[in-house]
Amino acid sequence: MREVQAPQKLVLASGNPGKLKEYQVLAAGHTLQLELFPGFATLPEFAEDAPTFAENAAGKAIYYSRHCPEFVFADDSGLVVPALGGAPGVLSARYAELGASSEQRNIKLLAEMRGKKGAERVAFFVCVIAVAQQGRCVTVVSGKVDGEILEAPRGAGGFGYDPVFYFPPLGKSFAELNAEEKNQHSHRGNAFRRLMEVLD
Repeated sequence: MREVQAPQKLVLASGNPGKLKEYQVLAAGHTLQLELFPGFATLPEFAEDAPTFAENAAGKAIYYSRHCPEFVFADDSGLVVPALGGAPGVLSARYAELGASSEQRNIKLLAEMRGKKGAERVAFFVCVIAVAQQGRCVTVVSGKVDGEILEAPRGAGGFGYDPVFYFPPLGKSFAELNAEEKNQHSHRGNAFRRLMEVLD
């Protein structure tokens, strides 16, 4: 197996500057340079229809790395509720009807959770990050954070399922965490720190 030199720059397979900023905060103090994928919107979108987070992340990284000479990284993340058979899972962003808002997805989730108590409300967020170069997957890492589903949304921050995800160690929902707390404890933060270790 040929050796891969640790990259100095990673290109995020996304056109979302907010997502890039989140990763740049996580990479603070590291020499690694992070950039958005140039011309992301001009390429046909990669269909994230695999059954696992890892396959979606790796597939996306490989697909976009064929159109860029740099190391490309992509992620897939979502909420897993064992009592719902693992739902929303890889369908986290598409859990309610097409075009549904985060609030509508949370309403659907809380309806599905109605009547469930104690251990049945256990849930975890997962984030898988894959890095690829010119059509070849270099590494795949994952991060996870455990919590439980609240009976009702709490907090005004965050996005997605954050208002209904309770994090027992801090006694808050993810939507009640400040940016520093979230970076320290989130599934994305955990996965990205793992990636930094692997690349080093």
